[in-house]
Amino acid sequence: MGNCIVVSPSILESKTSLDLLEIMGNFSYDYMNITSPDYDAAPCHNQYCPRFQRVAPTFLGVTCAAAVLGTGLLLVALAKRPHAWSWPQSRALVAQLALGMGLFAALLPAVAVSARQGWRLGTGLCRLIHLLWHWSLFAQGLLVGSSSCGTAWCRWDPRSRRLALAVWSGALLLATPAALASGTVEDLETSCVRRSVDVLSPAYVLHLALCLCLFLLLPAALLVATLAVPRLRAGWQPSVGVSWLFFGLWVPYGVGLAVDFLLQVRLLQPTCGTFQHFDHALGLSEGLGVLHCCLGPAALLAAQFCRRRAGTGSSC
Repeated sequence: MGNCIVVSPSILESKTSLDLLEIMGNFSYDYMNITSPDYDAAPCHNQYCPRFQRVAPTFLGVTCAAAVLGTGLLLVALAKRPHAWSWPQSRALVAQLALGMGLFAALLPAVAVSARQGWRLGTGLCRLIHLLWHWSLFAQGLLVGSSSCGTAWCRWDPRSRRLALAVWSGALLLATPAALASGTVEDLETSCVRRSVDVLSPAYVLHLALCLCLFLLLPAALLVATLAVPRLRAGWQPSVGVSWLFFGLWVPYGVGLAVDFLLQVRLLQPTCGTFQHFDHALGLSEGLGVLHCCLGPAALLAAQFCRRRAGTGSSC
């Protein structure tokens, strides 16, 4: 949340920029070596920062408005026809997914304002924003994962209530390293970034590992389990894929985080071209993930509408 901070990797003479959520508070390159912006320094000519500083506020504003509208319609549909929602998009599951997407969308205005004007709310609120941002993501990932392995969310009973408490408490715990690794950084303007510590610091390494588990390992494990376990494979329905939209939108970002870390520790040899193009790819992948908060409600409503038109329903 703030402006684009430019760094100068030791292997390059030119200065390069960060990804979209550097604008939106992301973690990318080494902040221990911050320099003044110089987007046209030879031999690398990276136009990422000025381009996305113009685009990010509008993109986030439109996404937030669409997410608020979609989540509101989804909650109205849940309230007016509570018994129409059955497995796999049961009322208990959809209500919690709506809560997660709503929490995520509620953070976007602060991100959009800080992308244009810089972060002016202090380090404490910066870390709180990152905590809530990742809390919503981990909660949604765990909800989708648990819904893919059985019918725990079929109805709202004592078992599902205990599971909900475990999911949201666990997601908050898993989001804590994100807050510890984030903070404010001074450049031309104060920026709220998701990695204000060294790339090998325990807080960041733990946060990165948890993100890779959520965005890459969890969907891969669920896919393998679905294909390998006959009971799970027999229970698969096309509508189950609607909730998997979350993973589909965030998997590219998980891959980008892994590559970014390998570049930082020099396990992949970076070149001028790498730093010219990779931050664009990482920023676009995170922008794709952000869209889950507006596409998710629309997909859930569309799935329910199609099921009603087909006159089908399933119960546990």
